[in-house]
Parts: sequence; C-alpha cells; structure tokens
Amino acid sequence: MALGPLQLVVIGFDNPALDGSILAELTAVREQGFIRLVDALGVHKDSEGAILSIEVSDLNADEAILAGAAIGALIGLGAAGREGAAFGAIEGALAAAERSAFGISPENILDIADQIPTGGAALIMMVEHTWLIPLRNAIRAQGGIMIANDFLNMESLISIGAELAELDEEAG
Repeated sequence: MALGPLQLVVIGFDNPALDGSILAELTAVREQGFIRLVDALGVHKDSEGAILSIEVSDLNADEAILAGAAIGALIGLGAAGREGAAFGAIEGALAAAERSAFGISPENILDIADQIPTGGAALIMMVEHTWLIPLRNAIRAQGGIMIANDFLNMESLISIGAELAELDEEAG
C-alpha cells in the first residue's frame, strides 16, 4: 500500500454549533477522491462535562495495519536507521491492529477530552492527499525530491505581515 502525502490537522472549537456542515464538506472531498481519512477523531464535551466522540477512517482493517507499518517504519528510520525502521514497522502494525480504528485508543480520547473546555470540541484528522499521488510519482520518476512543503492559511499570512512590520519598525 503506497500512501500519498499525509497531513495532520487539529482544530479546536470554543462553542461549536455541530450542525453537520463540517461533516458534509469532509464527505464531499472524500467522495471526490481528493483525500482519504487515515483517521479522524471528533470529541465534544457538553455543558455538563459529558464526552461524546466519533472516530472515522476510510481504511479497512488490513489497510490500517499496512499504513501503521509504513508510518512506523518511516518514524523508526528517522529515529534509528534501518534497525529502527524494522522495529517501527512492527510496532506500527501492532498498534493499528490493536485499536478499533487506526491510531487512537480510548485512553487517547480521554486525554484529549481532558484538554477541551466544557462546551468545546476538537477535531483531529490524519488526511492522505490522494490527489497528489500521481504528481508525486511523476516528480520521483524525474529524480525530484520534496525539499519543503507547508500549508499557508490566512492566520499565518497575517502573522508573517505582523513580523515584517516589526522588523520595519526596528530597522527604521
């Protein structure tokens, strides 16, 4: 199983409406084949402190184990070379196999819920960008390598502008 580029997205909500609009948009991009959810977890703590959670993955059990092995191997490779890759692949596959869905245990859900204020919510997603797979393969076939990537959002652009303004003030 070859994975496309992965992105971890964590979103917090102070007082979410939970009207289904986020789920509808997420479903639309999944159905169009742009992304695949490796794992997604939504956690809401109501006004009385009760916790509601939902986990979704587009991977079946076998795919989750293969993804866990691949991700574990890459983390292990970075941590300890080839021996780390072999160990990481085994640990990643076992972790995926032991959980009801890929990646997040009931203990993880409780840990996340502890961090959410009453009435708040969080959405944590590991998204595979499937639309990038053919482009990535073409780049690799030509000997290209990814040097850097990042997502820019409005908040990061505003932050960059504020930092540039500070530099101008200090220089002037």
